[in-house]
Amino acid sequence: MDELDPDDPRPPYQQVANALRAAILTRTFEPGEKLPSGPVLAQRYGVARMTIQQAIRVLRDDGLVVSRQGSGVFVRERTERPVGLRPHLERAFEEPNVTIDFAGFSGETLNGAIAEPLDKIRHGRLRPETLSVRLLVPDDAVPWALPAEVGTLADSPAFRRRANRIMERHALAVIDTVLELGRLGLVSSASASVRVWPAPPQFKLYLFNRATAFFGYYPVVEHEVPLNGATTAIWDLMGKDATLFEFSSTNDPDSTGSQFVAQSQLWFDSIWTSVAKDYDA
Repeated sequence: MDELDPDDPRPPYQQVANALRAAILTRTFEPGEKLPSGPVLAQRYGVARMTIQQAIRVLRDDGLVVSRQGSGVFVRERTERPVGLRPHLERAFEEPNVTIDFAGFSGETLNGAIAEPLDKIRHGRLRPETLSVRLLVPDDAVPWALPAEVGTLADSPAFRRRANRIMERHALAVIDTVLELGRLGLVSSASASVRVWPAPPQFKLYLFNRATAFFGYYPVVEHEVPLNGATTAIWDLMGKDATLFEFSSTNDPDSTGSQFVAQSQLWFDSIWTSVAKDYDA
């Protein structure tokens, strides 16, 4: 039985929906595969069948499953939804040695996704032995090619300062929380740092435990931004609109997934140890 967490404040149907969502997004259930029946799932999670029905309704509303009359519930063959980062991140935290590397603009999405596993460490529900988090973000002290002002394509120092404030709000929050867990002795070894490099990225990259990569391009979108008391049209990089693609290492080092993860990690480490410098808040 996959028992639900009695300390989790979320309703049982949401806990079941999250567990099934994680199984779908991590391909424990493959596209097109039929989910176990309602009675089987009810027994597995120790809940009423009505709870399972509510959980399936959530997954159906999310576009992850389809119900076929007389046949059951199936994982969608294809979906336009981006990879869900959170269940993969939570799975990464189940390993004894956790490494999280991020390259992108602000770390806003990472801050939202990592909050729950960090809270579980704080409350004793997860206990990795080591935890390392590294964030690589653009240096706001140097001009950027993008984002840029619409029309002139000029660099905007005011926009860079605004972007830096957003980065500090999210990236530094992650750093502070990880280091606090180390000071409290909840993790035997905890390290976390932010480095800046002189190039605004056109993509975001997450690397979990040097075994899984999530990659997505930032769409460039015209965005009205309040700067210096006036509204300015900016060609902005929209991180929340980035569709992430998952690549995982396999036993075959020549597989596409293994090579993508290895090369992504090599790229990240090379930037981190060469042109990047520690961020001075």
